[in-house]
Amino acid sequence: GRAPGRPQDANDTAPAPADGPLRAQWPELRSAGSADAAEALTAAVYAGRMNDVDCVRVGHAWTGARGRPDRTASFTETVLRKGADAFLHPSGLRDVPRRTATHDPLTGQVRIGECADDPRNPYPRRGSGLALDPASLGTSLLAVGPPGSGKTDRIVRPVVEALALRALTGQAAVLAVGGAGGGLGPDDAYDVVIRIGDPASLHDFDLYGGTTDPDEAAAALAEGLAGDIPALETRRAATALGQLLGPFRTVHGRFPSVPELRELLEGSAAALGALRQALEAGGHQAMLRELEARARQAGGGADPAAVLADRIATLDRPAFAGFFATGEDARPFSLRSLGRHPLRVRVDLPERAHAEASRILARLVLAQFNAVTAARTDRSLFVCLVLDDATHTVTADTVRGIRRLRSVNAGAVLALRTLDDVPEGLHTALLGAFGCAMVFPGLTTWDGKRFAEAWGKEWVEVREVAQHGVFADQPLTRALHSLRKMATGKAVTTDAVTVRQVERERWSASALAYELPHGHAVLSLTTVDGAHMPPLLVRLAG
Repeated sequence: GRAPGRPQDANDTAPAPADGPLRAQWPELRSAGSADAAEALTAAVYAGRMNDVDCVRVGHAWTGARGRPDRTASFTETVLRKGADAFLHPSGLRDVPRRTATHDPLTGQVRIGECADDPRNPYPRRGSGLALDPASLGTSLLAVGPPGSGKTDRIVRPVVEALALRALTGQAAVLAVGGAGGGLGPDDAYDVVIRIGDPASLHDFDLYGGTTDPDEAAAALAEGLAGDIPALETRRAATALGQLLGPFRTVHGRFPSVPELRELLEGSAAALGALRQALEAGGHQAMLRELEARARQAGGGADPAAVLADRIATLDRPAFAGFFATGEDARPFSLRSLGRHPLRVRVDLPERAHAEASRILARLVLAQFNAVTAARTDRSLFVCLVLDDATHTVTADTVRGIRRLRSVNAGAVLALRTLDDVPEGLHTALLGAFGCAMVFPGLTTWDGKRFAEAWGKEWVEVREVAQHGVFADQPLTRALHSLRKMATGKAVTTDAVTVRQVERERWSASALAYELPHGHAVLSLTTVDGAHMPPLLVRLAG
């Protein structure tokens, strides 16, 4: 049949009844008694007023309405009134500005390449296409390779594009994080673009993740500020922050701005004194005890406040003036919105001018994403974080959070230059937390060894041929053998063939480091329902 969204032309003929109804004729609506809606949609499809995203969007709306008379009636009324514009995304858009990859909006798949014709790939797989979809992204994807190996152009951007299309159908939300000027797509492909450090940015970022709970805000903020410091326990950092955030919010009805938080962490007598007086005047004894506990711990050898103050100072720069606002007039974007609406969000980090601040913000985004996805009650939307450069952002807590994403209909895509950008003690846990792993050309043998261990071994059939000399008993035979040896220069031998099963690595460290052709990658996949694909050599599209 004809693909939905393509206009009918003079050469098109109606299918024979034996072929069954076309999907473009909406048989599921007809069988449920919504023939009027089906006729309206069929006319829109054949007139070219609906593209593939429109068809999937309306089909998804029908899935939610099917079987419930009140919703079915509302669905039919909306379709008859709006036609192809029924159930539009809040942005009013019906497609991304430009598709750079091959997509199937019905299944949410994006084609990333095809299995190479290589002896290390199973024969049935060679030449077959390979795609990523929400079922595989739901187990999270880790992509490792040096700069220029194709991570952004051939994996990250196609995945973001596929998730953006999925969001336009009302089935997903995507958060893409990368450096300013990166290759994550144009601004008009997103609903919200946050350019941190750019005065022209229309949106701000909420350091506290939209929560009103001081302890929850402190936990995520501690992960962002100090999660990469092995000597500093994140729990103690969160406690110190909570002892300040709670009292401040009780007095002011909001969390402190960056300069205010810096003053409190540095132990400013004026700031702490004013906060103490306000708590005493308001009779907030519980919060007063929190502040007194902070005062007793201040200056001790194990006090994390000094380190936290140094880290928050990287965000208290003139370049970030006006950002991270918390006052009544502030309208920062909160990641909590991702769990409720099919949003397409991009965060641009100032990696070139403010590398340390960018790493702090990337860790904070990852920590907030884990917290938001775990806390949401409505998990119908697939929510995915795509982090184009996860250098120094992975911590023990975030690894545990990533492992839990598959159970809450969420996933993460993290790109790394090398595993050395993650603390060595987390390498095993990191590879175990991601159901999908991808290795690009240019990997070091040290990184290759980790992936070789993670991908394990397989049984292969080895054929060994041994040559044994032939000793003849008969004089005539010996004479013939001697004559043959004189003619060929080789003794007469017989072959002994031995076939046995041996266990070998699927991919060795040296093969991953030195034998991957340009434009290729080795990819292993796992889906949320447990289906598994062993590592395959893939020729990437694009």
